[in-house]
Order: sequence, then C-alpha cells, then structure tokens
Amino acid sequence: MLFIAIMRELDRLKEDIEKVRSQFYIFYELTKMMRTTLRLDEIVYIILTGLTAGQGLGFNRAALFLVDEQTNLIKGSMGIGPINAKEAAGIWSHIEEEEKDLYALIKNYHRIKEGGAKPKFMEVVQNLSFPLTKESGIIYDALYEIGHLHITQETLGKFRDDPLVEKLDLNEFLVASVWIRNHPAGLILVDNFFTGKKITDEDTRIFNMFVDQAAGAIENSQKYEDTLTKAHTDALTSLWNYGYFQYRLDEELAQAKAKNYPISLLMIDIDDFKKFNDRRGHIQGDNALRMISTIIRENCRRIDIACRYGGEEFSAILPYTPKEEAHTLAQRIRKSVKRNPILNEHFTVSIGVASFPQDAPDKETFISKSDQALYLAKGAGKDKVILI
Repeated sequence: MLFIAIMRELDRLKEDIEKVRSQFYIFYELTKMMRTTLRLDEIVYIILTGLTAGQGLGFNRAALFLVDEQTNLIKGSMGIGPINAKEAAGIWSHIEEEEKDLYALIKNYHRIKEGGAKPKFMEVVQNLSFPLTKESGIIYDALYEIGHLHITQETLGKFRDDPLVEKLDLNEFLVASVWIRNHPAGLILVDNFFTGKKITDEDTRIFNMFVDQAAGAIENSQKYEDTLTKAHTDALTSLWNYGYFQYRLDEELAQAKAKNYPISLLMIDIDDFKKFNDRRGHIQGDNALRMISTIIRENCRRIDIACRYGGEEFSAILPYTPKEEAHTLAQRIRKSVKRNPILNEHFTVSIGVASFPQDAPDKETFISKSDQALYLAKGAGKDKVILI
C-alpha cells in the first residue's frame, strides 16, 4: 500500500512539474512574440490570444478594456473568442484540423487588419463603453481593485442586473485590473462560457501572472505610441504633420481597397495669408494658424485625420466618406472659419475635394486631384469649395 501511495504521489508531482514546464514555455513564447511589435493593437491581440489559445491558458473568451481619461470612460479595446456555441465549435474544430500554433493564430490578426471579416465577439467588445462611475458596477469595482475578482456561479446571482454581465452574458468569470505606474489603466476579463469548465485556483494564479506581464507590455506600447504621436504632431498647430499624413493615407487607402469603401480628401488653404503675415508679422501669423487649425479640428469628425500639410495649407483624410458627404463637411469648415473673427480679422479658406476610388485609382493621383480642385477654388475667387 505504501508503495502504491508513493507511486501515486510521484505521478502527481510529475504532472505538476509538466504543468509548470508548460506554463513557463507559454510565457517564454508570448514574451518573444510581444518583442516583435510595439503597436498597442498587436500587443493586445497577442495577450488575448495567449489567454484563449489551446497552447496558451485555454480560456474560451478574453477581453481587454482600457481607460480613456479624455472621455472618462472605460472602453472595450479587443475581444478574442466565439460569440456563440455554434461559432465556438467551428473555430475549435478548424484549429484542431490545421494544428495551428500560437504564431499562426496571431498571424491571423494581420489578415483581419488587412480587410478580413472582423470576428463578432471582437466587434461586440469594441462597441462597449462604461462611464467611470459606480453605476457601471463590476467593471468599476474591478478597475480599482488591486488583484482580481472571481465571480462564480454561486456569487453571480447578485450581479444579474450588472451592465457588464448583461452585455457579455457572463456566468463564471475572472476579471483583473491592469495597473500602470500605480494607476489603473484597464481590465482583462476571461471566462469559459461555452465549455462551462470551472476556473480553478491554478487557473487564477496563472491568470494573475499573465496580467502582470501584460501590464508591462501595454505600458511599453503606450510609451511607444505616445512617442510616435509626438513625433508625428505639428509643433505649432498640434495637428498631425505632413509625414503622418502620408503614412495614414497609405494605410487608409489599403483598408478602403480591401473593404471596398470610399475615402475623400480635403486640401485646405488660407486665402491671402501672406498679406496678413506681411502686415501683422510672423508671431501673429503663427497665432492665426493655431486658431484656424482649431476650427478645422473642431469641425472634423472623430474618424477624420486632420493634418498641417505645410505653411498655411491643411489636409483632412475622411474615411468611409463619399464625395457629397465630404462636400458638406468642407462647407462646414469654410463657413466656420469665415464667421469666426481671428485676431480681430476675418479669414477665409479655399478647399479642394476629391474622392477615392471615384476620382483616382492611387495615392499620387488622389493627392493631385484634390490639389487641382483647390487651385480651381482659388482661381474662382477664393472662399469656395470645389469638387474635382
């Protein structure tokens, strides 16, 4: 009997050692993958794939929420996992058939970015936002909790009306706050909604280790993106600069081609600005540029990319925008500049509008066409919007 007990204990120890070895391997692989990029969206995808992949921690679903201090909201950043049991079965059988490893699963994100269909659960999570108030329930409480909350089937009853539980149809789940520089920056949530597998103490321990590692990766990514933002921001106007305009136009055109939607481009020039500069001086000229750039920014939508193109010329990339809609926005900018006194003077702007793919098949032609429309607006007496 003693011999049998010893052998059972040895088997248990071997199993524990194998688990630890597997866990260290997972963390090693994920750390390597996180070093391949500093882009926040890619880091987040790696983190959530590590939590859900069979070779990772194996939860059914994982979601990340990040605090937006400007809007005082906590917003869904990304979600990985199936939206329902039918999709879950299809995804898991497909993975098993193709024997996909972590690297292959993560490469899938680049296909999504390049125009593949966005998974439904990802869409659901990215459409969620909650105010940073107690009315948000669990998501607010968990954000300021150092550590994790484990909501079990037994404790779920008192949370049935909770906004997060309702929107994601949660049963048993883990949620932990992500702290960066001694401040709560977001939350990671995982569950086993489709398999119904209980979340064990071991699952929780590894999840907490993973959240700590994820916090460091997110912090590094945010620092990188902050640096990138500063490098691509025009120092005078705080709009995006010419280099960022070129970069984003490439990206937006690639997305538009892949998903078959229109983009419009505005080229905006301040009328007779040189005369103002000569008369009032460059300091006042700089002040006028700042104020006009603010008007342009305030009249653009959140999805638009407003840039200082150079000198007194500005541009705005308008994704998902046909020419007629772009014309309406351009007129709004023109009228707003005209009716707002700037340094006790009245300015006007001329704007040229072109659309892809209606007016141009490629980037160079697209810019050229909007420039042509701008010159036509100047030649027609200024203070006008011209569509090519």
